[in-house]
Amino acid sequence: MKTSSSKEGLTLPIHCIRNISCPEDSEDGRVVYAGHMPIAAVQQIPSHENVRGYLREAEGKERRMMTQVHRAILNTLSEHPSMFSVLNGGLVIVAKACDIDDKTREIRLKNPSIINGSQTQGVIKDFLHKHAYANNVHVKFELIITNDEDLIAEISIARNFQNDVESISIAGRRGQLDELEARLQQEFPDNKLRKSETQRPSVTNDYIDTEKLLQVLAALLPEELWWKPSEVSKTYTYSQRATCLKDFQRVFESAKNTDLDDHGQMSKVYAYYLDMASEAWKLYQKWKTHQGFTGTGIRSLEREGRTIVDVPDAIVFPVLAAHSEFVVKKKGTWTLSIPTILDDAELISAAKSVYMEIAKSRPEIMGKTKACYSAIQQITSIYRKFANRPS
Repeated sequence: MKTSSSKEGLTLPIHCIRNISCPEDSEDGRVVYAGHMPIAAVQQIPSHENVRGYLREAEGKERRMMTQVHRAILNTLSEHPSMFSVLNGGLVIVAKACDIDDKTREIRLKNPSIINGSQTQGVIKDFLHKHAYANNVHVKFELIITNDEDLIAEISIARNFQNDVESISIAGRRGQLDELEARLQQEFPDNKLRKSETQRPSVTNDYIDTEKLLQVLAALLPEELWWKPSEVSKTYTYSQRATCLKDFQRVFESAKNTDLDDHGQMSKVYAYYLDMASEAWKLYQKWKTHQGFTGTGIRSLEREGRTIVDVPDAIVFPVLAAHSEFVVKKKGTWTLSIPTILDDAELISAAKSVYMEIAKSRPEIMGKTKACYSAIQQITSIYRKFANRPS
C-alpha cells in the first residue's frame, strides 16, 4: 500500500473511480467523481477544509472519549469489515486538480482535503494502528474538483449537517425502556440505559448500550418463547441492532395492549426481557473479556499486553445464543441456570473450532453463519439434557 505526498500533490491508491458529474457541475467548472479506496489510503489525506476535525484528536496529553458515532464506525470495522463500504457513509474530498492513472490504479490530487468524514478517517487511523492486517478493507469516497473556495466552505458546512431522529430516541421518549432500565438498575444501580441519540457515555461509563443489551437478550431468548413466524435462528442478533430494538418495541406494545391477539404470548416474552436484563448483561461482559481465549490463536482478539480486553461480538454471540439452553423459568421468574459441570473451556474450544473451520478465521462470517451457532449449541443442549436427567 503506497501513499506518497509532495509539493505537487498527494498520490493515493484506489480500487475504482468514475466520473459522476451532472450538467450543472460541468457548467460551473467542477468535476465530481465517486469511487472506492483501501482504508489505509485515507490516513494521509489532510482535513484542513473541514468544519470539524477528528473529535478524539489529542489535546495536550488528554484524549477525548469515543462518541456513539465513533463506536459505530469502529464496530463496523471490527465486526463487519466486508460490509464497511456499504454501512459507512464514506468520505467527501475536495481538490484543486486530479490526475487518474487507470493502469496503476492511482490518483494524484492537488491540494486535497477531506470536508466530510474526519470521524471515519480518525477511527480508521486508530483501528489500523492496532489491526494492520485490515488493509484490504475499502471505503467509498466522493471527490469534488473545484477552485471555488466559497463553494468548498459551503459544501463542508452542508455535508456536516445532520438532523436525523434515531429509533432509540423514539423508544426512550415513549417510555418503552423505563421498566427495562429499572430492572437493570437492581443489579447495576450506577448505570442508566441510553434512551436518546444525544446521550453519550461519560468518563464514568454511566450509560449502557441499549441496543447491545437488546441484541444479547434476543440471542438468549429460549426457543419456547420464539414468537417470530420464521424458524428459530439467532444469527440476526449479532449484526442487526435496529431489528433487535424494533422487535423489543413490538413486544412492549403488544404486552401493554390487551386488545391484541398476541398479547398473551408477548406478555411472556416481555417478562423474559425484564427478568433477564441484568443476567444477560453480566454474561455479555464476561465473554467479551474472557481470559480463557488466551492461547487459542484467534488473531482478532484485542489485547493489552497479555490481557484480553475484547473478544469480537462475532465470536461472542454464537456462544451467548448457545446459553439460551440454560434460560429457564423458576418460581415465576426467568433466570440463567448454567450446569456446574459445564466448563467454559469446552465452549471456547468449540468456538475456536467453528471460527477456524467453518468461518475460515473471519470473525464477521462466524457471527452470521447459522452452522457456527448450531455447532456450539449442540454442546449446551447436551448439558441441559444431562442436567435435567432424573438422578
